Amino acid sequence: MAFTLEGKVALVTGAARGIGRAIAHRLAGCGAAVFVNDLDAEPLAAAAQSIRDGGGRAAMLAADLTDPATPQLVVDGVLKEFDAIDIIVNNAGYTWDSVIQKTSDEQFQAMLDIHLVVPFRILRAASGWIRETARREAAGQTRVTRKVVNITSISGTDGNPGQVGYSSGKAGVIGLTRTMAKEWGRYNVTVNAVGFGLIETRLIQPLTGQDARIEVKGREIGVGVQPALLEAARQRCPLGRLGTPEEAAGAVLFFCSPLSDYVSGEVLICGGGMHF
Repeated sequence: MAFTLEGKVALVTGAARGIGRAIAHRLAGCGAAVFVNDLDAEPLAAAAQSIRDGGGRAAMLAADLTDPATPQLVVDGVLKEFDAIDIIVNNAGYTWDSVIQKTSDEQFQAMLDIHLVVPFRILRAASGWIRETARREAAGQTRVTRKVVNITSISGTDGNPGQVGYSSGKAGVIGLTRTMAKEWGRYNVTVNAVGFGLIETRLIQPLTGQDARIEVKGREIGVGVQPALLEAARQRCPLGRLGTPEEAAGAVLFFCSPLSDYVSGEVLICGGGMHF
C-alpha cells in the first residue's frame, strides 16, 4: 500500500448503498475510522456492520440531512464517537428528474437542498472544530492535512436534459468547493470535488415494464433509465461501459489520501471519458 489512513476519522454521507457505501469501505480498508450517515436506517446499519466485519471501525447515525438540525447532529456524533474529523465526503443525494415545464418548485428545491444546501450545512457545522484544531496544531508547530471531497456530476459540469434541478445543485457544489478551498487552505484543509458519469447504481438501473421507484421522506420518486439510452451511453463512452461503485470510490480515495495533499479546489471527472 502506497499510503495509510490509520489514525484518520472520516465522515461519509449517503453511505447506506452504492457509491457511498463503496467509499466508506475503501476508506476503512485503508485504516480510517468511518462515521456513516443515511436516511435509511436498515441498509445503513448493514453497511456499518460490514465494515466492522472486515476489521474496520464504524459508527452511524440514520437521519434526514435535509432537516436543518441534522448536519450539526452528524458532526457532533462524529466528534463524540471518534474525537476528530479528518475527512468529510459529502456524497448524499438522489435524482428527481423532469423537464423544466414539469418541474415543481418543491422538486427543484429538493434537489438544491440535498445536493448543495446539505454539504454547505455539514461544512458549516464542522467549521468551528476545524478552525480551533488547526490553530492549536499551528501553535504546536504541527501540520495535519485534512480533506473535504464534495460529489458533483457531469450533469453539473455539462448540463443534462431533464435534470434542471439535479444539474443546478451539482453545479453549485463546484462553486462551494472552490470557495471552501480558498477559505480553508489556511487551516491545511484541501477541498476538492469528484464528478461522476454513469455509475452502476439503483438510480440508473434499466427500466423494465414496471418503473423502479425509491422512497424519500414519504414521496415515491421514479428512478432508472430506458435500456436504449443506457446502451447509447455505453457506446458514447470512450471506455465502452458504465463505471462501478468501487471505481467511483477510487477517485474519491485519491482526494482523501496523502497523494493529493497539494491539490485543492479541483474537480476530477470520473466518467470513463464521457461528457454529456
